[in-house]
Amino acid sequence: MEAQPGVFVSKVSTDEWGPDSEVPGSEMHELVHADGVHAGLTRFTDVDGPVTWTPEQREVALVLEGSVRIQVAGGGALDLGVGDFFSLPPGVETTWDITTPFKEMWVLASD
Repeated sequence: MEAQPGVFVSKVSTDEWGPDSEVPGSEMHELVHADGVHAGLTRFTDVDGPVTWTPEQREVALVLEGSVRIQVAGGGALDLGVGDFFSLPPGVETTWDITTPFKEMWVLASD
C-alpha cells in the first residue's frame, strides 16, 4: 500500500495474496515495484515437486516460515530456514525443494 507518494507500507501477516505468474504454485504480496526495485512476499502452501527460478535481477531474501533447499546450477546447495538471509545473482538457475508452509520476503534490484 502506498501510504504517501513513494512510501510503501505493508505487514508480513497480510491477507492480500495473489497468484505469481513467474513462480508456478506460489502466491505473492507486492510491496513496491518502482525505481528499479521490486519487493514483496512470496508464500507456498502446497508444493508439487521442485520449483525452478532464475532471477533476472539480484535477489535478496529472508526466510520467514518453513525451509528450503536451493540447488544452484553449477554450484552447491543452500539449506535455509527461518531467519536465514540470502542473495542470488541475476541469471543463475536455481531449483528449490520447499517444505511448506513457506514464506519469504524478497527484494529484486538492478545495479
